[in-house]
Amino acid sequence: MRRVLLVAAAVAVVSGCGTVAGTPAGTPPPAAPAPSVPAELKATCDALGKVYGEKMAPFAQSLTTMVGRRDAGTQKQARESLEAFAAAVDEATRASGDAGLKADGKKAADQLRAKAADAKFFAGIRTDRDVSNTLGPALKEWLSPVTRHCS
Repeated sequence: MRRVLLVAAAVAVVSGCGTVAGTPAGTPPPAAPAPSVPAELKATCDALGKVYGEKMAPFAQSLTTMVGRRDAGTQKQARESLEAFAAAVDEATRASGDAGLKADGKKAADQLRAKAADAKFFAGIRTDRDVSNTLGPALKEWLSPVTRHCS
């Protein structure tokens, strides 16, 4: 999504001014070389995308349920959802040939596991806004070690 927005912004800027800096009007800009992404890195990033797609919804649902019905069972479900998310991140990056991505995958998974074990973290989630903050900025921070490789 971020790439689509960046491309759309670049197109708007270029089409808005009529020329690309340093090229006369009507001259097409030089073609940019396609970025080369190693197949193994792409495979790991695709696996992480799949993890996010599969594990985010259950975690979000469990947090929403926990806010609506505060009891030990809903908090346990939220904790287990986050632990499953962590395990899946770890699994997706463990086999990577990129040592940096592998280490950062473990770091991200460890951060998720630490939050899953933190009772104060779950006690602090009381409203829908708290859920949004957890699913937005907090989750982005926890996953930042791996997203820098895949963005």
